[in-house]
Amino acid sequence: MIFSAIFTILGLSVFEAVSSVDNAIINAEVLSTMGARARRWFLTWGMLIAVFLVRGLLPFIIIWAFNTSLTPFQVFSAAWSSDPLVVESIQKSAPILLIAGGVFLLFLFLHWLFLEEKKFGLPKTEKFFMSKGVWFYACVSIFLTVIAWFALKESNLMGFGAVVGSTLFFITHGFKQNAEEQERKLLGSAQSDLSKLFFLEIIDTTFSIDGVLGSFAFTLSVPLILLGNGVGALIVRQVTISNIERIKKYIYLKNGAMYSILVLGVIMILHSFGFHIPEYLSPLVTVVIISFFFWKSKIELRRS
Repeated sequence: MIFSAIFTILGLSVFEAVSSVDNAIINAEVLSTMGARARRWFLTWGMLIAVFLVRGLLPFIIIWAFNTSLTPFQVFSAAWSSDPLVVESIQKSAPILLIAGGVFLLFLFLHWLFLEEKKFGLPKTEKFFMSKGVWFYACVSIFLTVIAWFALKESNLMGFGAVVGSTLFFITHGFKQNAEEQERKLLGSAQSDLSKLFFLEIIDTTFSIDGVLGSFAFTLSVPLILLGNGVGALIVRQVTISNIERIKKYIYLKNGAMYSILVLGVIMILHSFGFHIPEYLSPLVTVVIISFFFWKSKIELRRS
């Protein structure tokens, strides 16, 4: 039991850290244009907000959103107690949460595979899909139709959950696109440090949704999610402070994060339909995939 919890926290930490590399790079680039006082504020209080407020509240908000019969206090207390009625309600809603999160992660991976610029960690496969980028919207539409069809056979709410997952993807994707545009403006403008701090907090909230939703593929235990995501976020903070240029050289880390997202999304969808998925599978697969692409990055680094 203890080993399983430690392994889950390890998987969550690795996933959160690697999936947040893009966020760390944006943070570092914007911070480089700010004064020393504003940088110190962000790297202390700003990071505390990111770890404890954003990543701390999001799991509770997500669970409450799928358990509207419970009060926010009941959802919060369920994480630290074993009230059978509350726990039973959360367990009943788990398939809806899992299918929504699974569809979100699946769409996130497909968007990266078809449309986003990348270093080719698996050249033949990734170059092929990049050349077929026009098919992205057709593919996600077909996937959503098929998943929703089978979900509706289970329950109307599961079908609704699949649609919520796709909707959440396109909303957050729009925010991220806007964030990239705003980053370019901030780097080339004389806006105040206060405006830049506000921008960084909004960006961090947007990017954290991927990691928090993915964490439910590891466990439905909110305390474990808080610990794993918290450790991962602190690693990202340290990277932002001291090693961002070195991390940029590991060019295939993003590939590892995205293939992990694919596997986690599939696990969540299968789990939502009642397939038994061993608890160790999500952290094990995450660590193996990211380790593989980390190794590929090191080889590439030695060649250059």
